[in-house]
Amino acid sequence: MSTTQSERLRALLEPLVSSQGLDLEEIEVDSVGRKRVLRVVVDSDTGADLDRIADVSRALSATLDETDAMGEGEYTLEVGTPGAERLLKEHRHYVRAVDRLVKFELAEGGELVARILEVDDDGLDLEVPGVKGRKATSRRLAFPEIEKARVQVEFNRKDKKEEEA
Repeated sequence: MSTTQSERLRALLEPLVSSQGLDLEEIEVDSVGRKRVLRVVVDSDTGADLDRIADVSRALSATLDETDAMGEGEYTLEVGTPGAERLLKEHRHYVRAVDRLVKFELAEGGELVARILEVDDDGLDLEVPGVKGRKATSRRLAFPEIEKARVQVEFNRKDKKEEEA
C-alpha cells in the first residue's frame, strides 16, 4: 500500500474511530490474488468489547462505501484489537500495559523480561522477576533505552484481586 493511500485511509477513518471512543492503532491493506483485505486495529484504555468493535466496523464500512478510498473492486474489512502479545510503540501502549510482563529488546543490545509497574513521560519503573528463588529487583528504563517491547502472555498469573484476598 502506498504511503498516500495509507495517509488517506488514516485521515478518513481516524475521526470515526475516535468518535467511538477508540484509538486507531493500525491500518493494513493486504492483497491476495484478486482479493484485498483492509485490516483496522483499534483499542482504548478500557479495551474494546465486541459491541464497540461491531459499532465501529459498521461506521467504517458505511464511510468506505461512500468514498473511493479503497479504489475500485471488492475488499473485505476486518476490524479488531491488537491481541495478547501486542507490540508497544506509543506512550499510551505502555500505560495500558502496567502490571503486565513485557519482553524488552534493549538499544544497547540484549533482552530484559520485566513487569511494568509505573509509566511516566521519561520511562518505566519495572520489576524484574527473580531467578531460581531470588527476589525480584527494581529497575528504571528510559524510553530511549528501548529498541522494541512486546507484552508476554502469562498463563499462570494470579489476578491482583486474588493476591490481595
